[in-house]
Amino acid sequence: MRLLLSLLFVVFAFPALAELRVDITRGVVEPIPIAIPEFAGSNAKSAQVGRDLVRVIGNNLTRSGLFSTIDPRSFIQDAESLQNQPRFPDWRVLNAQALVVGKVVPQSDGRLRVEFRLWDVFGEKQMAGLAYFTTPQNWRRIAHIISDAIYKRITGEDGYFDTRIVYVSETGPGTARVKRLAIMDQDGENHRFLTDGRAIVLTPRFSPTAQEITYMAYYNNKPRVYLFNLETGRQELLGNFPNMTFAPRFSPDGNRVVFSLSNGAGGSNIHTMDLRTRQTKRVTNDSSISTSPSFSPDGKRITFESDRGGSQQIYVMDSGGGNVQRISFGDGRYSTPVWSPRGDLIAFTKMHRGSFYIGVMRPDGSGERLLSESFHVEGPTWAPNGRVLMFFKQRSTSRGATSRMYSIDLTGYNEREVPTPLDASDPAWSPLLP
Repeated sequence: MRLLLSLLFVVFAFPALAELRVDITRGVVEPIPIAIPEFAGSNAKSAQVGRDLVRVIGNNLTRSGLFSTIDPRSFIQDAESLQNQPRFPDWRVLNAQALVVGKVVPQSDGRLRVEFRLWDVFGEKQMAGLAYFTTPQNWRRIAHIISDAIYKRITGEDGYFDTRIVYVSETGPGTARVKRLAIMDQDGENHRFLTDGRAIVLTPRFSPTAQEITYMAYYNNKPRVYLFNLETGRQELLGNFPNMTFAPRFSPDGNRVVFSLSNGAGGSNIHTMDLRTRQTKRVTNDSSISTSPSFSPDGKRITFESDRGGSQQIYVMDSGGGNVQRISFGDGRYSTPVWSPRGDLIAFTKMHRGSFYIGVMRPDGSGERLLSESFHVEGPTWAPNGRVLMFFKQRSTSRGATSRMYSIDLTGYNEREVPTPLDASDPAWSPLLP
């Protein structure tokens, strides 16, 4: 569902450059203390929305690992007087480096006007000031948009809070696992199921518009690639191929889907389909297994995994299939390569000596770094700003195996579980919502 939201205008002037800035390229970053008092409201309903906004904004920024919210019980200045001007000494004594001030104003047409200001406490400068009109039921998305604005102003990089996650929800014993498509906001809210569990689903992936999903499903025991429209709920078979199709992913412009097609003799090749004409093109032509394709952000290259050299490794090629180059040369086997939205890195799963790893490397194979290790971790997906990864992790317990999703910063710090109501696997992060 698209949000009926309008950005009003930049309502407060602020300097082009601010002194408060965090360098997030370092391995360990000391979180910035940030104060977020309740947003003022003119009646009981708008005041409650203000409290809800502050809660979600604070949770978003805290989960990023770059901010620590200050206990509101220690605040000296009240929310009403803050609407005029912060008393900066009252906030410096709390060691607040950033201060967020906001208010919620009901409109005659039933909408809400939400304003916020971001202050550099020690520099005594306003860093940002914006206002939005929205319907009351969409307050949560406003909180995500404000979180992104704060994140970008202080870090210099785009945020990732106004996004959704599609994944595979899992229940049941290992021999009869029920796998359903599910979708939620990046913080776990607004959760809903997209399929009913009668067919096993795998590897869902968002389109660049965040309005469609492509995935693999076993209907009538036939593995096929499907498209799912989130606005209409319509499911569509990508193509009625004679053999198994799997590992689908959209091109950056959304006009094509790249996927693997079994050759019926134990191998597979990578194909693309033009969604406008439904014409297919074979990109690789090899008797080995080639799968898990992922486009570069400019659409000019594809990374994929293949055993053509005798073991499971990562390769890069031109989008038309030429200039194939192997880029993984470390110990072990490599799989599930995914190109970063910024184009500078490729994330992957690595298997070596009984352990699984989530790692990244440059597109030429240099600079390999391992970020997370476990009994079984797999399926990395990028936040739209290329700064955070999400993946799933399986663990053995006394009651059987569990599968949960986790996020981790590109530096390898701030690993956190992503809340889901049931077991979860195969996450895919959406672009920023339109």
